[in-house]
Amino acid sequence: MARTLKSDKFLFAATLLLVCVSVVMVYSASAFLAVDLYQQPPYFFLFKQVTWAVIGLCVLITVMRIDYRVWRQPVVIWTALGVSTAALLLVFFFDPVNGTRRWFAVGGIGVQPSEFAKVAVIIFTASLLERRMDTIDRVTHALGPIVGVTGVICGLIVLEPDFGTAFTVLAIVGIMVFAAGLNYRYLIGLALVMAPLLFVVLASAEYRRRRLLAFLDPWADPLGDGFQIIQSQIAVGTGGLFGQGLMAGVQKLFYLPAPHTDFIYAVIAEETGLLGASAVLVCFGVIVWRGLRVTMTAPDRFGSFLALGFTMMVAFQAFVNISVVLGMMPTKGIPLPFVSNGGSSLLISLLGMGILLNVSEHASADA
Repeated sequence: MARTLKSDKFLFAATLLLVCVSVVMVYSASAFLAVDLYQQPPYFFLFKQVTWAVIGLCVLITVMRIDYRVWRQPVVIWTALGVSTAALLLVFFFDPVNGTRRWFAVGGIGVQPSEFAKVAVIIFTASLLERRMDTIDRVTHALGPIVGVTGVICGLIVLEPDFGTAFTVLAIVGIMVFAAGLNYRYLIGLALVMAPLLFVVLASAEYRRRRLLAFLDPWADPLGDGFQIIQSQIAVGTGGLFGQGLMAGVQKLFYLPAPHTDFIYAVIAEETGLLGASAVLVCFGVIVWRGLRVTMTAPDRFGSFLALGFTMMVAFQAFVNISVVLGMMPTKGIPLPFVSNGGSSLLISLLGMGILLNVSEHASADA
């Protein structure tokens, strides 16, 4: 008798908790900002985040009910890649926002194509590795298309410029390829080849050099380039064990830049303390744990690589964002998955979880 398909309840619960944290903390972090800086009602960003959260959860529930094997159909993969590439090119025809071209508007709604490109690359890589995993060390045959597609997507993202997201895509694909059994010598060789290119990319832009120097010594310019890191660390440090209380944080009052987006974890730490910040970490830990479990128990290679890709998408972004907040990495414009304010990021994160939850339905019943 066929077993009843059931999604991973722990994975779903951890995701839902993070979305709830997002709604509460985005309001707390943005209420004063909306009134004083944007001349909007205090619930301006809250309303937008709730709207995207509802849409994203509807997408998650819908995608959960779609057999994940649908995503490996060529028409789906190449349509996703084609639309993503076209959207990444389209941003260059719009006026820059804060010196970058990462978004464009559709009906008054901001769209960030690089978020959708991540999904397309993960599905494409999973599909190709499924077919060519047994010949993975024949690099040109097995990995040539992956290198080509990933290179084009990441190149367009770097030109926006958005080095952080491009590096995220490279990291996700690298982990998936390594899991497919690629000999570590190839990865070491690739790292050696990429190191000079990485240096050129970092050195080619003044703001990247300044971010790196600020990371190494933020107190050398406490009111300039080091301001973000210092204010973030102050927020985290003043939270203590139990925090200052919801809405009672001080650093979000125009001391901490982007408190509702890239640095929302600092607001969480200040207002809910070590306990609240640790609870968020536990939620991400559960997602990684259950995601890797699905990776190991998926019924086929495609499902396994798909689960790994979307698990690493969340894990890597969370690791980078939290590391930046704690001053462990140079500042990057990478949001905290499910939590930071932003429609595209939240929608794509929930879409990825929907696919992962569907794979979990088909995972081994004995796992």
